[in-house]
Amino acid sequence: MGFAKYNEDIVSRCVSDNQRDEYAFRWPTANTNKKSKTKIKKEKFMALKQFAVQKARPLPVIIIADTSGSMSVGGKIDALNTSIKDMISTFSEEGRRQAEIQLVLITFGGSKAEMHLPLIPAHEVTDFESMTASGPTPMGGAFELVTELLEDQEKIPSRAYRPALILLSDGYPTDDWKAGFNKLCNSERAQKASRFAMAIGSDADESMLNDFVNDEEAPVFKAHQARDIHRFFKAVTMSVTARSKSQSPNDIPAIDFDELEEDDELDLDF
Repeated sequence: MGFAKYNEDIVSRCVSDNQRDEYAFRWPTANTNKKSKTKIKKEKFMALKQFAVQKARPLPVIIIADTSGSMSVGGKIDALNTSIKDMISTFSEEGRRQAEIQLVLITFGGSKAEMHLPLIPAHEVTDFESMTASGPTPMGGAFELVTELLEDQEKIPSRAYRPALILLSDGYPTDDWKAGFNKLCNSERAQKASRFAMAIGSDADESMLNDFVNDEEAPVFKAHQARDIHRFFKAVTMSVTARSKSQSPNDIPAIDFDELEEDDELDLDF
């Protein structure tokens, strides 16, 4: 009996009619032509492509925080540090099948705005360095950093879900903020992001913060006490985690700040 005939008999005994095509795919005979090999390679490529698509998509959360000298008064910077740490802890515990929450912290205080925490998956943040407050309020520089980050498709790819931008301030910008703000507003990617804002204390520039917000159902949140900062961040955290679990993470859940529970952890007046 020739080898070809022997091979055929073995297949007939061990493999059903419906499985022979699969057997032939896995064990091509010496007569497999170039066209069949090309087909196999194509099928493997499509399988790998399908696997890549199933990888969790980034969901960026960009915090733009005022760290000017006035934030050192009334426990504001301490409350902010605690709130961000709690947010990181909550995000790090979320699953990553549908969306992977990624975090960025840009601060503006002193001589310039800077990237306090570069873009990183929340579950990979192992040591958060607390912020300190000092100097003036270079908010325009922060807007430019945010725009630059959003437009960088290597850091935030086109497959990412709509970013969440969170701006908080307790005063007025001290630099040429309008140029940076206009650049941000004219960014197509920034226009698609969900933008939240918190006015800390009575001296915050609420007019500018209102212009920053782009969701009528989530107006500027007004923090009158340090514990209000906790409440705000809890609400935003719940919104983002709900998105990460949703089948449609680009849909933004409504936030009713008026219905937030009171937070008694801190009760310092500004």
